[in-house]
Amino acid sequence: MKYYEDVLGLVGRTPLVRLNRLVDDSMATVLVKMEQLNPGGSVKDRMAVNMVERAEEEGLLEPGGTLVESTSGNTGLGLAMTAAVKGYRCIFTMPDKMSAEKIDMLKAYGAEVIVTKTDLPHDHPESYVEVAKRIARETPKGFYTDQYYNMRNPEAHYLTTGPEIWEDTGGQLDCLVGGIGTGGTISGAGKYLKEKAAEAGRALRIVCPDPEGSIYRDLYYTGVEPVPSVYRVEGIGHDFMVGTLDFSVIDEVRNVTDRDSFLTARRLAREEGIFCGGSTGTAVFGGLEVARELGPGKLVVVILCDSGDRYLSRCYNDAWMKDMGFIGPAQRLGTVREVLEFKGGDVEFAGPGETLAHVAKRMSELGISQMPVERADAGHLMIVHELDLLQGLVNGHCTPSDTVDAAAKPLEGQVALDDPLTRVQDVFDEHNVAMVVKEGDVVGVISKIDVVEFLAARQ
Repeated sequence: MKYYEDVLGLVGRTPLVRLNRLVDDSMATVLVKMEQLNPGGSVKDRMAVNMVERAEEEGLLEPGGTLVESTSGNTGLGLAMTAAVKGYRCIFTMPDKMSAEKIDMLKAYGAEVIVTKTDLPHDHPESYVEVAKRIARETPKGFYTDQYYNMRNPEAHYLTTGPEIWEDTGGQLDCLVGGIGTGGTISGAGKYLKEKAAEAGRALRIVCPDPEGSIYRDLYYTGVEPVPSVYRVEGIGHDFMVGTLDFSVIDEVRNVTDRDSFLTARRLAREEGIFCGGSTGTAVFGGLEVARELGPGKLVVVILCDSGDRYLSRCYNDAWMKDMGFIGPAQRLGTVREVLEFKGGDVEFAGPGETLAHVAKRMSELGISQMPVERADAGHLMIVHELDLLQGLVNGHCTPSDTVDAAAKPLEGQVALDDPLTRVQDVFDEHNVAMVVKEGDVVGVISKIDVVEFLAARQ
């Protein structure tokens, strides 16, 4: 028989998965570390188990004890799972900006949850951090796991996450991307990977996307703690400096907006089939930026944070996203990219040396009324329309044996892949079709009937 003694044996050894539809040929390869596949659904399972087991070894946690922690949800879930296996009571404090799903999931594990106000300084007596500390002091056999200062947190990732990434990439990664909450994941895994890269004579960058409103970016670059502001992404960033974060491991901190975080999480689910939360959206958005900057031949690894099941009432809820101003009617209709994926097919180009007679014949056979001209160099984008072709032949400005240059005109009605369909409708007011352009090349053509069929299918 083959089995595990308990569910804690399933923590770790999460796989790497390649992103395909969010990445193109101009970008580095992007692999994502699937931490949402841990049994508690997040990367925090690793440090939760390590903190508890180390506390047991050191005599800090006694049988019949109570685990107490201030959490945004995922650390609490990892600790609650561990407590259930080992027979401990657990009490968690959470800011009120966290999703109802997280609270319900904690209670499902048997945890007690106390919700505090979000907009309080971390050292305020009623903040979620200070309330947790007070409960731990006042509870017999209470043990405050203290994820923000407990060095068993980054130790877990130095011992497991970093080695797994190095082994699974064969040590060939060029950049590790991960968010900063407590800093334990990036500090532990990053330290291990930088040590191994140095031994191998390789350069390795550590990049940390962070929410706008968090203190970490300004603190990293200036050494001065700024005044934090409210942001909606959960479990990432902070309003105070923590002890488990090692800035010396990090090469860059870059800000990501709530909107970009949530929309990237939704795209990750809909285009890659990977269901994660908003903090993962933050990390992946930053990872895609890095992949564009590095270009082909490089390897980027992004650490995913948690499962999307705890955010169904937030970033996966259209009404909530609309109320927060992150999407409007334009975004809900769909995007140019979605229409192209729905209709399929390649773009038909007119060759730069092709005769107008041959172009006209192909248009008739394909049932289309225009063709972009394939560029022989870095010149302007051009297009041949059947109306311009007809007029040119009738008025004698061109002959059937002329090449397409004789009837081609500059390409108009351009849209981008991530434009909403309202932008396509604006193009239709002036042109018969919308030409989809990416990095100076035509990658798609959208007609009015394409949009009608796409919207009808969505209904």
